[in-house]
Amino acid sequence: MKHSSPAPLLRRVAAVALLFAAGLAQAQFVWVDPKGVRHYSDQPPPPGTPPARILKAPGLPAFAAQPASASAAAAKPAQPPSAPAQPPGTAAVTPGAPADGTAAKAPKGPQTLAEKDADFRKRQKESQEADLKAQEKARIDAQNAEYCSEVRKAKQMYDSGIRIAEMGPDGQKRYLSDAERTQRSARAGAMAAECR
Repeated sequence: MKHSSPAPLLRRVAAVALLFAAGLAQAQFVWVDPKGVRHYSDQPPPPGTPPARILKAPGLPAFAAQPASASAAAAKPAQPPSAPAQPPGTAAVTPGAPADGTAAKAPKGPQTLAEKDADFRKRQKESQEADLKAQEKARIDAQNAEYCSEVRKAKQMYDSGIRIAEMGPDGQKRYLSDAERTQRSARAGAMAAECR
């Protein structure tokens, strides 16, 4: 009676084990689905998978392996113990939460491409708005400087003592009286004082 060698069977088992190990070695993503099942894949998890359930991904630090019970516990949110009734008009204070009532911010994972794009567009818009404000301010400053220069020239002219003529409503040339010069000089002085 001839006995068959177990070598071919062992070779097949070893080949299957190597294929399985090679598949796990190529897994770049590890996540836990809502049922608590851990997945290993070279494809990213389905859209909408919370970052807390992604255990491994390119660019993320590798997390220590969790037992299946821990991943199942992570998949189910813990039910808080029933809190005593609060009197009307008072806010409940959660242990570990800030006393001023502000919500604690959860740690954020790395930004997605859409978030990076939105941040870039926001910064670009803010930069453009700042440039427009700076240009408008420069334009207004230039107008104010020109106005103040003209007011100072008028004040100097009224105070110079030379005769000043202007065209009347009838188109005839007339000279300002001393009282008119004094009045206009005072008005130009008040306007020039606002430019300082």
